[in-house]
Amino acid sequence: MHTNPDALNLARRRFLMNSSCSVAGFALAAMLEKEGLLASESSLTNPLAPKDAHFPGTAKNCIFIFLAGGPSQIDLYDPKPKLQELNGQPLPKEITEKVRFAFINKETATLSGSVRKFTRHGECGTEFSDVLPNIASCADDIALIRSMYTEQFNHHPAQLMMNTGVGRFGRPSVGSWLTYGLGSQSNNLPGYVVLTAGRGASGGASLWSSGSLPSTYAGVLFRNKGEPVLNLNNPPGISSDIQKSGLDAIKKLNHAQLGLTGDDEIASRIASYELAFRMQSSAPELIDLSSETKETQDAYGLDRKGESKNGGRGGGSDTEAAFARNCLLARRLVERGVRFINLYHASWDHHSGLDAGITRNAGIVDQPVAALLKDLKQRGLLDSTLVVMAGEFGRTPLGENRTGSKAVTGRDHHPSAFSLWMAGGGVKGGQVIGKTSELGWSVEEDPVHINDFHATLLHLFGLNHLKLAQKFGGLDIRLTNVGGKIVEKLIA
Repeated sequence: MHTNPDALNLARRRFLMNSSCSVAGFALAAMLEKEGLLASESSLTNPLAPKDAHFPGTAKNCIFIFLAGGPSQIDLYDPKPKLQELNGQPLPKEITEKVRFAFINKETATLSGSVRKFTRHGECGTEFSDVLPNIASCADDIALIRSMYTEQFNHHPAQLMMNTGVGRFGRPSVGSWLTYGLGSQSNNLPGYVVLTAGRGASGGASLWSSGSLPSTYAGVLFRNKGEPVLNLNNPPGISSDIQKSGLDAIKKLNHAQLGLTGDDEIASRIASYELAFRMQSSAPELIDLSSETKETQDAYGLDRKGESKNGGRGGGSDTEAAFARNCLLARRLVERGVRFINLYHASWDHHSGLDAGITRNAGIVDQPVAALLKDLKQRGLLDSTLVVMAGEFGRTPLGENRTGSKAVTGRDHHPSAFSLWMAGGGVKGGQVIGKTSELGWSVEEDPVHINDFHATLLHLFGLNHLKLAQKFGGLDIRLTNVGGKIVEKLIA
């Protein structure tokens, strides 16, 4: 006798739904929920409800500052006296013969030392570039990793790698994994908020996507002035009472469908409607900075003006103030329980005009980021708030000499060795991890892959990167893909 497989599947679903009403069904459901194989009732009605970590973690919130374009570690974090000494000389051919470049002509490329001055800061004595004096003043709270590396060579795949753990579309971002694993403490704001300044990252919204996870875990793009989220306010003629009646009716229909199917995306839809309603009052209050003291506003630099109207790669003349507002908003979001905040600034893609470009861009981020660290610390929030500042890769110690350009004024993409830093959230500050070669070409000590970095980030939140997974397409996918090991030196 031929049996329709679709009918069998439907019959199984009905059996499981009906058996859940029995004593055995309740026991089975409780066991599956305990093992993490069945969503709890609270997570179905509110997917962002707080959840238990795998083990006690030190970090509760994360502010991830992403400098899109590939900031030059050689001019910011990793001084190379030997490179300066050999400035203008060619790199040995055996080093470059199997290396890909975006724009460098290997045959005529020469080493390019940095014009920046590096000095030691704090009790730890970590060296920072002269374009980051304010961030450098926080050296004792910062763990600087000089030995990062990645396989991704071009911007969009590399940005996806740093933000989602793989260099291709469709995977959940770091913020999505964290809110999926832990939920959020905020009732009136999203669990994952995105703020941008400058030209915008080439990866765009794919960098804060929820990928295969339900859409409620995606980053929500906020504006730092005006209406915080587009179309959040009611249109003319629609009162709050009318809106509430409509939402109640939609909620009943969605709950009925949720009861029939148990579809995660329906739960996300219900939560999104309800959150949007609550955000109509909470979001405008968030971006109203009038309650902040003049001292605080000045510390972040809210009134700073850009140096030029067109601004170059770092953004227009309003970018300084916009990025400063974003940093202050990040602290306010942490205070309101938001789990993950992304701050994006672009572009750090200095193929040319490196000196002027990195001076401008560093000037945009240096003051407000340092103010953020000090503000969090003064308020007792830094111990539980992980702050990260990173790009997708670094820049070459070779000067760029693309065909048709006579002047060497920039650096090409360099995935083999770059730097990022972390502070707070259980990170052991006041240290440098890893070492690159004397010319800054490759990692020599304590290599840290992006998957290792992500595994460590999740560990600080009490999450085992091997267990935080989702069954999708027949595979268990996770942020660290098929790699990842904890960088023990980072943990206080």
